Amino acid sequence: MRDPSSSWLGNLWRRTTLVQRLTCLAAAPATVIALLLVTLLTRHQLESFNELGQRSAQAIATQTAAMAAEPLRAGQRRDIVRIAASVESLPNVVHVQIRAADGEILADTANDHRDAGAVTVQRDIGDANEPPLGSVLVEVSVADAVAAQRAALRNAIIWLAISLPAAGIIGWQAARWISWPLRRLVNGVQWLASGNRSVTVKVTDDTEIGELQRGFNAAAAALLDVQRRMESDIERATTELAHKNMALEAASVARSRFLAAASHDLRQPLYALTLFSSGLAVDELDPARLDRIAHIQECVQALDSLFSELLDLSRLETGAMTVDRRSFSLDDVFDEVSRNFRMLAEQHDLRLVVRPTTAWVMSDRTMVARMLNNLVSNALRYTPAGGVLVGARRCGDRVRVDVWDTGTGIGEEHRHRVFDEFYRIEGQPGHEGEDGPQRGLGLGLATVRRLGDLIGSPIGLKSRVGKGSLFSFELPVTANPGVLAAPTPPAPSRDVAGLRIMVIDDEAAILSGIKFLLTSWGCEVFIAEDRAQALAIASESPRPPDLVISDLRLAGDRSGLDVLAALDRHYGRGLDRRPPFARLLITGETRAERLREIGMADIDVLYKPVSPEDLREAISTLTGHAARESMRVT
Repeated sequence: MRDPSSSWLGNLWRRTTLVQRLTCLAAAPATVIALLLVTLLTRHQLESFNELGQRSAQAIATQTAAMAAEPLRAGQRRDIVRIAASVESLPNVVHVQIRAADGEILADTANDHRDAGAVTVQRDIGDANEPPLGSVLVEVSVADAVAAQRAALRNAIIWLAISLPAAGIIGWQAARWISWPLRRLVNGVQWLASGNRSVTVKVTDDTEIGELQRGFNAAAAALLDVQRRMESDIERATTELAHKNMALEAASVARSRFLAAASHDLRQPLYALTLFSSGLAVDELDPARLDRIAHIQECVQALDSLFSELLDLSRLETGAMTVDRRSFSLDDVFDEVSRNFRMLAEQHDLRLVVRPTTAWVMSDRTMVARMLNNLVSNALRYTPAGGVLVGARRCGDRVRVDVWDTGTGIGEEHRHRVFDEFYRIEGQPGHEGEDGPQRGLGLGLATVRRLGDLIGSPIGLKSRVGKGSLFSFELPVTANPGVLAAPTPPAPSRDVAGLRIMVIDDEAAILSGIKFLLTSWGCEVFIAEDRAQALAIASESPRPPDLVISDLRLAGDRSGLDVLAALDRHYGRGLDRRPPFARLLITGETRAERLREIGMADIDVLYKPVSPEDLREAISTLTGHAARESMRVT
C-alpha cells in the first residue's frame, strides 16, 4: 500500500505549520457544511417552486374546466373565448387552450413568448359519470419563482463569501491560541538543544497540554541534574586523567633516566669484570682453572647480552638511534645471523636453516641485523626440539623476511603483550623450565618492535601453541648494484704489541683491568683518572701515545671529549692537520644529547661492556699498523 505521506498532498501537508493545520481543520468543516446547506436549500426551494407551480396550474385548470362546461354544452364559443382570456390574465398563466370533444380548438391564447420552464396541466370538461365534453390545457410560468430563487442563491453565496474569511480568521486565532502552549514547548526543546542549562515553560491550563507542560518541566529539571552530575564526573575524571598522565609521563621519564643511569653505572663493574676475566686466561695452563675461567666468561657474556638489550632499549627510547638507510644485500645479513647462532643451535640439538636470497634492500643494515639476531635468539630459546628457519620472499616491490620456529608457540592471550618491555610468558607449556644465563629480561622482542617501527617495518606474528611461531617484517627492495668484487676475507687478528696507549677512566677497577689486559697484549700503558693526570703524563713524555682511550663520563661530570681536546692542544697537530694520536671513546651513556656530542666530534666509540676481541680489533683498526716494535719505548 502506498504511503500517503509520499504524495504531493502529503509533502504539502508536511510543510505547513501547526497553526495552518489547525486553521484548516477549523475552517474546512464550516466551509463544507455551508456549501452543503446552500446546495440542499437551493434544491429544496426549486422543488418547492415546481410543486407550487404544479398545484397552481391544476387548480386553475380545474376551475377553468368548471367554468367552460355550461358554455360548451350550449355551444357559446364567445363565452368560451372570454373565459380563456380571463384565465390567461391571471398571474403567471401564460397559455390557456379549450378544446371540444372532437379535438377542435375552441379558444387558444398562445403567443410567441412561451416559457420553456412553464408547468402544463390538462383537465377534462364535464361530469365524471358522463363522457367528457372537451378538455382544458393550462400552462403556468415559474420564471418569477426561479428568479426569486436565483436571487436568494446569490445572496447566500455573498453571505458565504463573507462568512468563510471570517471563519478562517476565527479559526486562525483559535489555532494560535491552541498551538501557543505547544509552541512554547517547541522553543523549550530548542533551548535545551542549544545548551541552555535551565529551561521551564509556563503551565497554561489543567488539560492534557498542562500535563505535557508539567512533564516537560520535570524532564528538563532531571536532565539539568543529570547534566550537572555528568559535568562534575567528567571534570573529576579529566583531573584524575591529567594527574595520571602526568604521573605516567614522569614515570616514563624516570624509567628512561633510570635505564640510562643504570646502563652506565652497572656497566662499569661489568666492564671491569670482562677485562679481569679475559686477563685470567692469559698464561694460564691449569685445565681446572681454565674451565672455571670459561664459566666466568660465559656468565659475563650472558650479563653482557642482558645489558646490551637494556642499552639498545634505552637508546631507542631516548632517540639516540638514527636510521642510516643504505642499499645492502640481505643475504650478507643472513650469513651473519647463521654464523652467530649455528653453534648455539648445534649445542641444543636444533637445526638452524638460513635460506640464501638474492634480494637487495634499502634500510638500516645494523638495525635489520639486530632485529634478525633478536628474533633468531628468541626462537632458539623457546624451541625445545626441531629448529628455526630464516627465509625471504618477494612481495611486489618489497621483500618479506620470515623467522619460523617449531617451538612452544604463543597463546592468544599473550600475543598483544609479547612485544612489551620486560614481559615474559609464564605458565604456558614449554616456558616453565626457562632459567639460567639464557633466561633473558623480556626485552628482545620489545627491541625488535621499536627497531621495526623506527625503520618503517612493523613486525607481524602468527603462532599456534605447541606448533611454533612465525615472525615477519617487510623491507623495500632496491636494485642490485651489480656484481661485486670478491669479498675480502677477514683480516687475521693483528698484533697490538708495542703500541703506546693512554687510558683515562675515573673507575680504578676499570683502569686496573684494562691495564692488565693491554699489558698482557704487549702494550705500553699509561693510566689517568682525569684531565690533570692525563696532562701530567703528557708533560713527562713529549712523544704522543699511539692511542688514547677515554671514558665519556668522568668524575665531577667532566667529559672525556674535553680531555681528548686538551691532549690534542698539548701535542699540537702536524702539517696535515691530523690528530697527533688515535682516539677512542668507551661509554655506557645513552642520553641523546651526550651521544650527539660524540657524533659531532667524529670520534670512534665502543659501548660498555666491551669484549676483549672488540677492543683489540678497534685498537688495531685505529692505529692502522701491525706490531710496531720500533716504536716501543724501553
